[in-house]
Amino acid sequence: MKNILLMCFLLISTWVAGQVRPPGLPNAASGGQQDIVELLPGSDSLTYSTENGIEIRRVVNNVRFKHKGSILYCDLAIQNVASNLIQAYGHVKVVQGDTITVTGDTLLYYGNTRFAIVSGKKAVLTDKNRTLTSKKLEYDMANGLAYYRLPGRTVDSANVLTSKEGIYNTRSKVFDYYGDVKLVNKKYVLTTDTLIYNSVTKWSYFNGPTKIVNSDGTLVAKRGQYNTETEESSFSTRTMVENDSYTLTGDSLFYDSQKQLGFAKGNVEILAKEDKTILTGDEGIYRGTEGFSKVFGHALVKSLVSEDTLYIRADTLYSVENKADSTRRLIGDKNVYIFKSDFQGRCDSVLYNTADSTVFFFRDPILWGQNYQMEADSISAFLVNNKIDRMLLRSNSFVISEDTLVAQFNQVKGRTINAYFNKESNLKRVFVDGNGQSAYYALDEDEKLIGLNRVECGKMNLQFEANRVNRIAFLGQPVGSLIPPQNIKAPQRQLEGFNWRIGEKPTLKQTIWAEDTPAKQAVEKAKEVETARLPKNSK
Repeated sequence: MKNILLMCFLLISTWVAGQVRPPGLPNAASGGQQDIVELLPGSDSLTYSTENGIEIRRVVNNVRFKHKGSILYCDLAIQNVASNLIQAYGHVKVVQGDTITVTGDTLLYYGNTRFAIVSGKKAVLTDKNRTLTSKKLEYDMANGLAYYRLPGRTVDSANVLTSKEGIYNTRSKVFDYYGDVKLVNKKYVLTTDTLIYNSVTKWSYFNGPTKIVNSDGTLVAKRGQYNTETEESSFSTRTMVENDSYTLTGDSLFYDSQKQLGFAKGNVEILAKEDKTILTGDEGIYRGTEGFSKVFGHALVKSLVSEDTLYIRADTLYSVENKADSTRRLIGDKNVYIFKSDFQGRCDSVLYNTADSTVFFFRDPILWGQNYQMEADSISAFLVNNKIDRMLLRSNSFVISEDTLVAQFNQVKGRTINAYFNKESNLKRVFVDGNGQSAYYALDEDEKLIGLNRVECGKMNLQFEANRVNRIAFLGQPVGSLIPPQNIKAPQRQLEGFNWRIGEKPTLKQTIWAEDTPAKQAVEKAKEVETARLPKNSK
């Protein structure tokens, strides 16, 4: 009986069926002429019946259908001839050409739109290079699009990717993933909310909170792209790259993980963890293999070794790490301002060695502290426990100390000067070596002015107390005189080169770019004055 029914069925040519598209499925052009799904010989049994005027076929065991170059396999199939719909059960397999295979437990196949829904404990789509797995797969065979709306998994030779939902374009090899997306590679792990992955170009495009973790560190972003092969990445929102030594953050960022090379723009921040220094600026460059960083545009460095933060600003700031001895140097170039609670300064070039807390000032340096000012061709400041301990002034050295009691200035100049400070960061002792000159005010025990001492000597040692000279010792033959108060003339009060520049002393706001510097304020004021002088019709 089975063979008779099968022969009868095979003699039937084709049926012309109406176009029926299941609701909620993607559109797929069917063309004018419709193609009935063809049953291939070899099944064990075939029965057919009519329900509400619609012909239904039931095929059992070794079932095979052919449609548009694809072969459908199953154990049991029910075919609605009018709608060109097939329901298939047991060992379901759809083979499309020589590239795509879909397997599962059940299948709904809409022949008019070539849309397949495969379900089961494990529905699997496989092509030559990857496998897509979920409990339910929807496959638009006409357009080569595979969907899963339940948690799914994609595996290729290098990556394992999981998500709550996904779309795979079998033609362009592009994946769209949504919800709890996780991409695992031998070199890294990427997690995000939304990911578009091109398996040909190896570029991943993501949107939403994203984290990339590899052996070199962690990257955190919200929107950007990442190459899974070269480990290059670029980001258009605030992004942070962190490793054991550094943290690099910017409003936009390019980073090459293999080369440890980063470029950042907008509110850039580079944190060196070991010595707690932070570089900030408008733009930044990081070269991890060299231990080199550079920031420019509102460049600022903050040393956070204690509550008394050291601030340095410059047109450009550099951080250079010597990995051999684990030391770091911070370099500021052009228009340098420095601020710390116990001293402030200006120069055109500065070098800060974080290992021994030494700051070197070059090119027209000038420093201020509590009631003192220091100038020289170069100045070295030595910090102990983050407090100023000593300053070394080399060539054309000049120290001015304001004596508030007499409202005058004690002055010392020479070739080289060593200035020492007490725990309160006040001048304690000044030692002049070479071409020493001094002008200081002598007071009696009742703190009344005795006169002005002007002395020249090759070497001299001045002891300070309460910001005034308490005692002085000369090494060699001094030449000088004590001028009584009534005989002091204005020119005698100042050594040659005296210039009290307290108005240029930087404030914290000026140093951190929160306020214009005195020099810029002067320029702007001059512009305002010049503009005010112009005739109204020329403005």
